[in-house]
Amino acid sequence: MSRSAERLRMVINHLDRATASIRASPTSGQTFTYRPPQKLRYSFDTGMLTPEQRLFYEENGFLLIKNLVSEADIERFRQEFERICRQEVTLPGLLVMRDVAIAKSEFVPDERAVSKLQDFQENPELFRYCALPQILKYVECFTGPNIMAMHTMLINKPPDAGKKTSRHPMHQDLHYFPFRPSDHIVCAWTAMEKVNRQNGCLVVLPGTHKGTLQEHNYPDWEGGVNKMYHGIRDYDPNQPRMYVEMEKGDTVFFHPLLIHGSGMNQMQGFRKAISCHYASSDCYYIDVRGTTQENIENEVQEIAGKKYGINEVALKDTWAFRGRLVQGERTSL
Repeated sequence: MSRSAERLRMVINHLDRATASIRASPTSGQTFTYRPPQKLRYSFDTGMLTPEQRLFYEENGFLLIKNLVSEADIERFRQEFERICRQEVTLPGLLVMRDVAIAKSEFVPDERAVSKLQDFQENPELFRYCALPQILKYVECFTGPNIMAMHTMLINKPPDAGKKTSRHPMHQDLHYFPFRPSDHIVCAWTAMEKVNRQNGCLVVLPGTHKGTLQEHNYPDWEGGVNKMYHGIRDYDPNQPRMYVEMEKGDTVFFHPLLIHGSGMNQMQGFRKAISCHYASSDCYYIDVRGTTQENIENEVQEIAGKKYGINEVALKDTWAFRGRLVQGERTSL
């Protein structure tokens, strides 16, 4: 190839063109075709993800990173969870959820089992998870540099009592969130022990993040359904699904439109995981009245009325109260 043709190639490789290909005709009479990199919708090129990882998330809506959180950190989170269960710690705003069918607690006699902690943003020890540098490096790939921790959970899936209440119906997390755009929201979900099909690992429908938000409500399950466990009303049960089996410390990142759930815990022990939903602080709030999300706003208002004596509260206000900046600037949320 002539020197002039080589210079032309270098110039083209530095251009950011929207066309599918650029064709040049060097003086030698040879031709070559340049195809710019595929523009990916669901992640940013921060240098953290490999091209293969970005493409996998683009197509499937989730990405599993092995051994991301240390055993030492997980043990500290576990000990703090136990302290909360033993009622040694009182936190403002913490929501302690108990399984409707599990009468036996792990740590407190004569107490129903704690199945989930929500909104632990006021607990410095548990909230450390949300600010772990190794977590945020991956979160930034999906949200950009300004990161808000919006929703915190420690899930303690109990052994099923025979009524299948330890299941979580298939759902999309965006159903609960009055902020957009959805592509700048991501969940980090870390296994605190080995998670497999026997103890109720996550099950996902790959690629469903490319769809729209579906209508959710409580499923009609004979054994009952735990509070706030909404599920999609209509989805194709024959759609290909994937069981996300994980080792302690593994972390899965997934899009808020990805349809997912979890099965029964058929083992004797409780299955623990810790998670946080993050959003770009550049996201904005929406009014959910008149949408498929109005039912969750009504339920949140009912809970706020009973717990705090607040009769009128917008769903977006409850999220603005809970959100915490963990990186960058708080620009909108």
